[in-house]
Amino acid sequence: MVDSQYYLPNDIGISALDCTEAFRLLSPREQIYAHYLSRSAWYGGLAVLLQTSPESASIYVLLQRLFRKQPPAQLGNVATAAGLSPEEYQAFLVYAAGLYANMGNYKSFGDTKFIPNLPKEKLKALVWQSQAFQDRPGEMEALWDSCSTLLFSLEDQQKQLGLGDKGITTYFSGNCCLEDAELAQRFLDSKNLSAYNTRLFKKKSEGKTCYEVRLASAVQKGENCAVDGEGETRCGRYDFEDCVFTVSRGDYDHLMKKVSENLEKAKDHAANENQKRMLEEYSRSFTFGSVEAHKEGSRFWIKDKGPIVESYIGFIESYRDPFGSRGEFEGFVAVVNKAMSERFAKLVSSAEVLLPELPWPKDFEKDRFLLPDFTSLDVLTFAGSGIPAGINIPNYDDIRQSDGFKNVSLGNVLAVAYATQKDKLTFLDEDDKDVYIKWNGPSFEVQVGLHELLGHGSGKLFVQDEKGTFNFEQDNVRNPETGEKITTWYKGNETWDSKFSTISCSYEECRAECVGLYLCLNKHVLSIFGHEGEDAEEVVYVNWLNMVRAGLLGLEFYTSESKSWRQAHMQARFVILRVLLEAGEGLVTLKESTGKDGRPDALIKLDRSKIHTVGKGAIERFLCKLQVLKSTADVEGGRALYEGYSAVSDSGSHNFLCLRETVLQRKEARKMFVQANTRVKGDSVDLVEYEGSAAGLICSFTERFADDAEEVEAHLLELNKRDSPCWR
Repeated sequence: MVDSQYYLPNDIGISALDCTEAFRLLSPREQIYAHYLSRSAWYGGLAVLLQTSPESASIYVLLQRLFRKQPPAQLGNVATAAGLSPEEYQAFLVYAAGLYANMGNYKSFGDTKFIPNLPKEKLKALVWQSQAFQDRPGEMEALWDSCSTLLFSLEDQQKQLGLGDKGITTYFSGNCCLEDAELAQRFLDSKNLSAYNTRLFKKKSEGKTCYEVRLASAVQKGENCAVDGEGETRCGRYDFEDCVFTVSRGDYDHLMKKVSENLEKAKDHAANENQKRMLEEYSRSFTFGSVEAHKEGSRFWIKDKGPIVESYIGFIESYRDPFGSRGEFEGFVAVVNKAMSERFAKLVSSAEVLLPELPWPKDFEKDRFLLPDFTSLDVLTFAGSGIPAGINIPNYDDIRQSDGFKNVSLGNVLAVAYATQKDKLTFLDEDDKDVYIKWNGPSFEVQVGLHELLGHGSGKLFVQDEKGTFNFEQDNVRNPETGEKITTWYKGNETWDSKFSTISCSYEECRAECVGLYLCLNKHVLSIFGHEGEDAEEVVYVNWLNMVRAGLLGLEFYTSESKSWRQAHMQARFVILRVLLEAGEGLVTLKESTGKDGRPDALIKLDRSKIHTVGKGAIERFLCKLQVLKSTADVEGGRALYEGYSAVSDSGSHNFLCLRETVLQRKEARKMFVQANTRVKGDSVDLVEYEGSAAGLICSFTERFADDAEEVEAHLLELNKRDSPCWR
């Protein structure tokens, strides 16, 4: 990787996430409900600092203390006096904004470390001359000493997140490797415990290997102490495969307490009984560490159809766990965009007609499609490491198959995240750039809708439950790839995540992306989104063009040294590019070239006349393989297929390792978002907004915890210190 990979550029795009009108239209009760949900999400989001790297929490506290005393404009004068140039101070502001936006010093999209683009001595001089240092020199120096080395370090293992010698993770203690993760998963499966809200710590004691499975919870009780109302957490000590496992509570305890307290406050302003029950169960989950309680809350959430204020909170996505089983905390609060939601509602009502169009036999589809909510939302709050464009949740396979799910498209995120300037569009010819800019927004809206609803929402897992009962006709169902009976399936407590582990996230994103490409060829789908005739064909073309270009851009997120991918979606898009290149017949061409600036470049082209024939056939065959392997729990076959297409080499028809260097040289930094705060004022709630800049993003965070900042920061440092020996 080149050095620029580890800096955020001074001209990085930073946009304010506009939700003014959506929030204004809420009733006073809805506004206060949204406020307390937001507070809960923001407190929980701080746990991501502890989930990301050993130094993230300390860096966060250092920045908070600097900027609470002196906002960016005032600190700028100190920077000048300390010898920083305007460019160096801007680089520091961008770094601080990046740490807040990613909730840690690793990029949420790509998992690469980023460091300040200025000399360490100059940043130290700024800290030493700051008002925060003048007021509390001992504390500030201790903070600096605790994190400054790792803040700037780019040793090979620290360049990216990963397990063992492949990178840094705080989901596992530093002495864990892949074999430890696999052993822990077997233990969790044996106890019917989910890994979603856990971390794993390993140590030696009395000659035995001991593992602590630590549950995120406000309650800290002894390992054998049951608590009324806790749900099934299985706390205790167990012998397993010649090792000792202890299941304990109390991870992120202070933060989980804050989450639960604000959920209880929100409950008083809930609109209906489903919302109240949902919040009760979530609160129970974060109090006692019970995933079963969170699943129960998710069931009430699914039943809460069409709320004006939508939210979801918990340990949700497992992209950043190197093993693919542990969830990162996130919480969002958003307001329904009624006009856009009408289109998604039409897509939902067409789902049962569209599902049979997918290229696998009906036995591989759910027995009954549970019509979900599918709404477009304007985000008020999204706490976590980053903000997606769309979400399909919950991620619990059993709930998705029996109770259903919800889909959301985040409209105000889409509006700014994917707006593109022509001069920044890489790897396309000039004619394609114009049509891309015109149709990228509408085509991505279609892709997000299909990806979330019919991608993640489709397909059946073949399961034999603990009683030996099958959810498919074992004697009659045939594998469409081989014509033979089904010989593999999920047993007992096995899940998609636990079986496919390290490839599960990316594999599933690839499957959903393929569904989007495949079904966007359907004229009925396009008409739902208001596209007819030539316009509809432009939407199809740009959707497919965007996918193959994204496959090339995905090379940025491949680490050649460890031969590993750092971002699930981008790995998925690279796989799709490989599939479409393999289809041949001139469907996709990719050529290395030299740019007008004399540097290496590349050009990717898509023959629009072959999308409905060659392209459709290629995706149809590949998508069927993906689903069959997933349905039948064929891990060996799934890995062989997916890892084969994921391979990045310098041999074959394309030198992808060389192209990767070209992509790195021409990459554009991912945008960051500035979010508003809410503040209770008497009987009403004020929306406090900030400018779309690094300074605006920083101010939004320093004002976010204005009432109890020092208390929260002290607990963050305490939690960080408690676990610090585990990372060495």
